[in-house]
Amino acid sequence: MKNISLFQGILLGVFALCAAIGLFVFASYTGGGGGGGSQVGTVLIWGTLSKSDMAAALTQATKSDQSLKGVTYVQKDPANLKNDLTSAIATGNAPDLVLASQQELATLAPFLEEIPSSQLSAHTFKSTFIDGASVFTAPDGGYYGIPFLVDPLVLFSNNAILSSDGIAKPPSNWDGLTGLVPQVAQLTPSQQITRGLIALGTYSNVHDALGILSALFLQTGVPISARGPSGLISADLGGSANGGVPPGQAVLRFYTQFADPAKVSYTWNGSLDDSQSVFLAGNLALYLGYASEARYFVQANPNLDFSVSPLPQPSTATTKVTYGRIYAFMLPKGAANSTGAYQAAALMTNLTEQQSSAAATGLAPATRSALATPPSDDATAAVAYASALYSHAWLSPAPSDTDQVFSTMINNVITGNTTLATALSLAERSLDSLLQ
Repeated sequence: MKNISLFQGILLGVFALCAAIGLFVFASYTGGGGGGGSQVGTVLIWGTLSKSDMAAALTQATKSDQSLKGVTYVQKDPANLKNDLTSAIATGNAPDLVLASQQELATLAPFLEEIPSSQLSAHTFKSTFIDGASVFTAPDGGYYGIPFLVDPLVLFSNNAILSSDGIAKPPSNWDGLTGLVPQVAQLTPSQQITRGLIALGTYSNVHDALGILSALFLQTGVPISARGPSGLISADLGGSANGGVPPGQAVLRFYTQFADPAKVSYTWNGSLDDSQSVFLAGNLALYLGYASEARYFVQANPNLDFSVSPLPQPSTATTKVTYGRIYAFMLPKGAANSTGAYQAAALMTNLTEQQSSAAATGLAPATRSALATPPSDDATAAVAYASALYSHAWLSPAPSDTDQVFSTMINNVITGNTTLATALSLAERSLDSLLQ
């Protein structure tokens, strides 16, 4: 019996070792040769995140792993990233990695090297990263990038306004939000808004309107885009829902009601300043924005008393959904050091690197292991970590093109030019054309 127990113990130890190897094989991949960190070498990253934030993130990462000392970062304007990359590839000067969110992915995809599933398995990817990271899955089962950080959409609250109006905490669902408008919004006799509850209803002066509408569509089960036989296509934005109001129409009706002077939910209009500026000035009770914006508010107005909470959900929802900008390291075609680039990206998914990079940027990690231990001394980061777990996204045209489509859709509704169904149909056709 003693021999059998010893054998069982050894066997269990082998199984445990194999499991540990399975967890770390992704981050320790060296491209087929020995040497571990020596495989990284010189790696140039082009990215859309702040240069100073990424410099801080890489400095901390290098303290944890000296093999990352040759990694440098250059910030790029998202609007110019595609053109800069294509020019660099054409002249043989491509960077080794591109760091961007899924909002740029559809336009960058033709210029990226896919990571094959034989190198990064579906099981490893799914068990390592948040569910929303699946947006980086390529049509043939490989991946367009290695997820790095997440910037989830959250709810900011002006604590002074809510407290003075007897509101103990911000709403957790959208129904609760609409009921607060008469209690908080302040209007002149001529219907001019001097203090708003929340910036919804218009598009051009709602700071993160693209993300907000994306979240509302995704929460109601409308994926916005999908992969068809010949590539990306727009989803059925105005599709029915087994009787009742089609979800796409419900989203538009809910969103635009806040800019309708004839409704009790009226609290915002197109004559007001950008919503981020209005919240910063203390004239907006609630603000929907990305978690990373918390740093801006602290720096721009140290006297602003605000807190951060999760994005409200539909009252009937059984699972939570928010929209997030999910950033990933992508391998461009023509990279001089693709092996080292992959290794560097993989190392940045290690627990220590994920936590230090999140702290340096104000974003949340993209790996499940890092999200399992949110900071205990940072309330904003705790909300960002929790929200990252249920952050989702969609493959969109370039943000400027998507803005144009969504803006036209909203303006068609609030001006009465079209019905909800027609506005959605026109938007769907426009998205479909851009995606193809």
